[in-house]
Amino acid sequence: MKNMNDEYYMGLAIEEARKAEALGEVPIGAVIVRDGQVVGRGYNLRETTKDPLAHAELLAIKEASKTMGGWRLIGATLYVTLEPCPMCAGAIVQARLPRIVYGAMDPKAGCAGSLMNLLQEERFNHQVEMMQGVREEECSELLKNFFRSLRERRKKKAAE
Repeated sequence: MKNMNDEYYMGLAIEEARKAEALGEVPIGAVIVRDGQVVGRGYNLRETTKDPLAHAELLAIKEASKTMGGWRLIGATLYVTLEPCPMCAGAIVQARLPRIVYGAMDPKAGCAGSLMNLLQEERFNHQVEMMQGVREEECSELLKNFFRSLRERRKKKAAE
């Protein structure tokens, strides 16, 4: 169920996504909030760090675990601009996050409703409450503009 703060905190995740975009990374951002406080932040850093695990959600989970002093992120909500991939969905379940809010759906890799829903898989020992489509248009536009720009740069380079 959507609450009044979801739009605000998604705005913070969008700010994180813009940090990734400024580095030439795919603009995906995440924040984790508990009791009205941001306890973890992250943005995509795969290209910068040459690390396939440097997804926004994983970086935010790592920071939140440090801030909260444990791996169980009970009572926290993850806000992320793009639907989590299988790796991130697994980490969300493992971190026992009770709730996730995401902006844009990911029809190619999304595992929170698009391709499958790992977050609410009944065979796991933990299921996650989910809210999708918060500030969806803004989150989608960030990604569309990034990939459009990337294609244009590649075309230009190929023409040289």
